[in-house]
Amino acid sequence: MDTSRSRGTTAKTLRSAVLAVLLTTGAITVTAPDAQGDSARTEMPVASTSPVAGVSESVVRVKIPLPASFGARPAACDWLSYLRYRSSDGPRASADADRILVAQPGILEGAGAFDSVARDTVARAAEQGRHIEFWALDRRSNCLEDRTGIASGDQHTAVDYYYRGKRVDGRTFAGFVGNDRLGWMAKLGIEQTVRDQYDLLAAELPGQALRKRKVLCGGHSLGGVITGYFAAADFDGDPGTTSDAGYNQCAGYFALDTTVSTSLGDLSGSTPDDTNLPDVGLGYGAVQTGLDSGVLPRSLSAPVLLNPETMTLLAIAGVGAVQAPGAEADLPSYLPANTNIEATNRFLFSKDTATFLTGSPAVKDFRLTNAAVLGALLDDNSVPLAFLQSSVGFFDGGPITDKNFPAANGSSQQPGLFGVEYKAIPAQPHGPLYTWRNYDRVGAADDPGYRSADGRPFTNAGKEVTDIGELARSLAEQPLDFTEQYFPTKLVTDLELATYPQVKQLVVHPEGLTANPTLTVLAGDGLLAGRIPAGLHPVVADGYQHLDVLTAAPVQNNGRPEPVSTHLAQFAEDPK
Repeated sequence: MDTSRSRGTTAKTLRSAVLAVLLTTGAITVTAPDAQGDSARTEMPVASTSPVAGVSESVVRVKIPLPASFGARPAACDWLSYLRYRSSDGPRASADADRILVAQPGILEGAGAFDSVARDTVARAAEQGRHIEFWALDRRSNCLEDRTGIASGDQHTAVDYYYRGKRVDGRTFAGFVGNDRLGWMAKLGIEQTVRDQYDLLAAELPGQALRKRKVLCGGHSLGGVITGYFAAADFDGDPGTTSDAGYNQCAGYFALDTTVSTSLGDLSGSTPDDTNLPDVGLGYGAVQTGLDSGVLPRSLSAPVLLNPETMTLLAIAGVGAVQAPGAEADLPSYLPANTNIEATNRFLFSKDTATFLTGSPAVKDFRLTNAAVLGALLDDNSVPLAFLQSSVGFFDGGPITDKNFPAANGSSQQPGLFGVEYKAIPAQPHGPLYTWRNYDRVGAADDPGYRSADGRPFTNAGKEVTDIGELARSLAEQPLDFTEQYFPTKLVTDLELATYPQVKQLVVHPEGLTANPTLTVLAGDGLLAGRIPAGLHPVVADGYQHLDVLTAAPVQNNGRPEPVSTHLAQFAEDPK
């Protein structure tokens, strides 16, 4: 008897048995190895404290390398990732689900931003006996992000990791990635973005007929325009064959505070995108040369809030609001002093231009709970940037004043860059502890009913729709970021230069934009407020801001189910 062979067979049997247990319990999924012998796909479950029951989440990574022409890049950037949400009682294989919603994120947005709407949509469908999945896609450039500090679950540890060089779990932060290390991103535009979606769908759901029958393609904000380019794209290089066309990978489209189109103008009216960036005005060739050489930044960045260092602060604030929402925050004083953080704090917390210029009073001069810090960073009554606004409640516990910087309250009737809500911030430095009144307590009997200088209420129950605890959880607990630290500049410049042949040629099948039924859901106070596109017959979520279509609570202040997830679940049952 060949005992070595017997031992080998026994070992293989044991490994198979162990793997079978892991697969059965959903602990891990492994598919065929790639050419180098490594796993080409991994899937790991995500533990969640979400109150929405019956939904299982996992993070999926699939190895789909970039073309060699992109040049040197981190190994992690040859993988595509997404968050997979499915009914816990439903089939384990995605191909067996009743429907699969695949969502592209907006600008400066990661997969984690879809957490609430994904869970609520899957749960709503399950209530009707349908087992659907929701895939929240991460852009390839999110491979550069390091979640180690956030994953520690402790604010001080996170700050020390990202800003003071402290080791966490044996790892030291390598630093925020500079433009000189982003050469490969100079080519990461709309063509590669839609190719990534196609390759991922083909890898995860082999069989075009299956995809055409079960997949719904869509996105939030800029994700609607990306979906439009996907629908109009040709992926085999032969326009005469259409089984590979983008529109034939989808049974329908969905647009969340956006439209499915190939025009940034459709998304934001007279301005080019949801950050209102100016037209580059250089021409396609000059822009590409600038990106290739590094003269132009390869990742979209600004010195206030919109850069990797300060975007990380949103997740750190989320950690504190999860840990101890009602405890007095020390984050403003614990953060290191540097230009980015100081400029961001002044921009967000200054009541007027004089305060911004002098830096007094500063956010450190106010006593805020952890929840109030997060609310001040993302609520529509505080943060002026429309594309970062959500409606999570209001300040409480002390006097409130109008915020007239960087734009006067109510000065614009179009959302654009700055929102139209009256802005408010704490008024009394070194005074009381400011707390946060959650969305469902606005208008309650104990609500002070704060009013602006002209006597109008800052908010009301109908305009507050997102649970700040759930927003904090999505920021702090997701393995893929809520925000996007390294947004490819080429993606937005491609879309701004859509009339140039290099971009125009990507729209091979313009008929694809209307080839499938479309569900358009708009935020009543969002980017398209007052400019609802004619003929789309959109669902309008009253009182919602731009982010609320992703983050709103499952039960609203009027006692009714959340409308975005409700309509998505209905659309998944019968696209029409």
